[in-house]
Order: sequence, then C-alpha cells, then structure tokens
Amino acid sequence: MANKNAKAKNPRVRAILSLIVILVVVAVVGCVALFGIGKGTSIHYLKPWGEAISLGLDLRGGVYTVYQAKDSTVDDFEAKMDSTVSILTSRLTRQGFTEATVTRQGNDRIRVEIPNVSDPNEILRIIGTPAQLNFIDEDGNVLMEGSMVKNAARSQDENGQPCIAFELNDEGAKIFAEATAANLGKTISITLDGETISTARVNSVIAGGKGEITGNFTAESAENLATLILSGALPLELEQLEVSAISATLGVEALDKALLAGIIGVVLVMLFMLVRYRLCGVVADIALTIYIMIVVLLLALTGAQLTLPGVAGIILGIGMAVDANVVIFERIREEVKVGRPLTSAIRKGFSNALSAIIDANVTTIIAALVLYMFGTGTIRGFALTLGISVATSMFTAVFVTHKLLDIFADLGFKNQKLYVR
Repeated sequence: MANKNAKAKNPRVRAILSLIVILVVVAVVGCVALFGIGKGTSIHYLKPWGEAISLGLDLRGGVYTVYQAKDSTVDDFEAKMDSTVSILTSRLTRQGFTEATVTRQGNDRIRVEIPNVSDPNEILRIIGTPAQLNFIDEDGNVLMEGSMVKNAARSQDENGQPCIAFELNDEGAKIFAEATAANLGKTISITLDGETISTARVNSVIAGGKGEITGNFTAESAENLATLILSGALPLELEQLEVSAISATLGVEALDKALLAGIIGVVLVMLFMLVRYRLCGVVADIALTIYIMIVVLLLALTGAQLTLPGVAGIILGIGMAVDANVVIFERIREEVKVGRPLTSAIRKGFSNALSAIIDANVTTIIAALVLYMFGTGTIRGFALTLGISVATSMFTAVFVTHKLLDIFADLGFKNQKLYVR
C-alpha cells in the first residue's frame, strides 16, 4: 500500500520540481538579460541583452544613400556589381566604419548605410575617395599607381592553380614594362593605403599591359586580392539617386514609442488571456514571457540589427504566439465538453491543434524568408525578426505550453471550471 501511495505521489512531486526549475530558469535568465553577468570580474563579461542587440540605422541615426549603375549593359555586369559592393565595403571598413552595410538593391542599385554619421557629405567623401594603391620596388620607390589598373580578376596559371590576372591602361603598360625590366629577379610589392597586400618576384618583363600574380593562392584569397587591387577605382560608374540623414534623437524617440506600445500590448494580451482562459491563461502568460526572452536572446546572439519594422515583426510574432495558444485552448475545451477526462482532453486538444499551428507558422516563415532574400534595408530587418519570432512562437506553443499544462494537471488542478467556462 505504501509503495502504491508513493507511486501516486511521484507525478505530483515531479510536477512541482519541474515548475520550480522552469520558474527559476526564467528568473535567472531575466536577471542576466537585464543586468548582464561578469562585469568587473575576470570572467567573460556578458552584456545585458539591451546593449548586445545592434540597432538599425532608423533607430540610432546615421546616413544612407542609394546609387545606381549608369550602364547595366557592360560585360560581366553582375560580377562588376558584386565587386563594387566589395570595394565600397572595404573602403568604409578601412575608414573605421565597421558597422556600415553595403547591399545590392534590385538589379542595378546599391544601398549604403552608415550609422552614427550626421553629415551626408562625409559618406559621399568616403565612398568617392579611391584607395591609394601603389606598386613599389624593394627600395620603396613607387613604380606605378593603382589608377593605371584597368581590371583584375581571379584566374588560373599554366598549372591550373589560382592566380590574379591583371590588365593595365596604355600608360600603365608602358611604365610597368620598364619597371619589370629594371627589377628582373627582384620583388615588386603592392600596397593599399600604405599596407602591403602582395609581394611577387619578377620572373620576366611584362609587356603589353597584361600579366599574372602567382603564388600559393586559394580561389578565395585570389578573389580577395583581385578586389583589393581594383579598389583604387570602382568597376562601374555610379549615379547617386538619394541621400538622407536620420537623426539619432528621432531614432531613440521612435524606439521608445515602439517599446511602450509593445509593453502595453503585451500587458493587455496577458490580462485578456487570464480573464478568458483562467488557468490556461496563466499557462499562456508564462509561455509568452518565455517566448519574449528567447526572441531577445536570439537577436543578441545572432547580432541581428533591430530596426523599427523589426520591432513590428516581434510584436506580430507575439500575436501569433497568443493565437497558437488560443487554438490549443479552444480544442481542449471542445474535448472537455464532450466528456473527456482533463488529461486526455489536453493530449487530444494538442493533437487536433498541431496541424493548424504548424501550417500557419510555416507559411509565415516562408513569407519571411522570401522577404529576407529579395528585400533590402529595413524590409530585411522586418523579415529577420518576423522569422525568428514566428519560429519561436511555434516552439513555445508546441512544447512549452504543452509541458506547462501537463504540470498543472499533475499538480492536481483538474477541476474543469479552472480551464473552461
């Protein structure tokens, strides 16, 4: 008899322990999210999530501009567009703007965003100033400037190994032929803004304006070096379509208003779930809290930029998370009304609701993926946060809500009036 009673109590004990573990984990993670961990100690410092999340241009201010290629009919246009993006990114990085983003917009446009810049003329100066590329001899004398390079691209040498093939203009071809003749058996280095990016030995006179740089290159390193050599001039002529500065003050105000709206919305949703679904509402509110924490954690860990549309994506995800719970609770109520015991009703209700939840969320995730792949700027920010939010909402609805309902049922809360009206 004692054994039988002990076994009967085991589910209740396990439920209590499970609930305690869940609440403690939520509390600890919440504290880490708000205050970080390890500050002022020798261990690795984990920033509060609010500091770890990178804000987009519309929230922290900065400058953006859009360029369009003047001629999209040139040979190898796609490759030259990609090369232009790489060169612009390299220029901005060398100027210290490591958080700047350069992305293609449509077929022939490039969008450049630089945070924490208030003067639009500064971005135009940075983008318009070519890198200082020089060819120098062993004594440090400048033999030729990078402006004389017409083209550079990854190629293959006579042994099939990756190399860099380059082509010079007429003036450069003449100068380089004389330079290689004077430096046979010696090395010529290529410097970019004073930093050596390549050193090669001259094995023969390079006449005609075409030559190869060989060495122990991989396909990727050869491609990167070719891009650097071309950074003295853009492969395409660009025309500026628009330029705009966004005030950091406006961005902060927009973020504050969005967060306030989100907090008010979450509180109202939680109150509605408590009134409408009673104990199930408590479960939904705990699951919603866990959902918000997971989304913020993923944003902090992935380094995703949070934009104002991105905040909207998170709030939309909250709505879908609640909607999934509503579907589950309604299915459970239907099973209870036909006379099923509570434990069986929970299991059956989840089974009936699962396909609808998965279908709704998967289609939304597909839409988010399409927006992310083909969108630009803030559209991609919205798509990324929406995808993260919806995937998380599906996880919390399918696993967290189900587990919490089972815990409450095992704790002895089996009065059907606590779950349905």
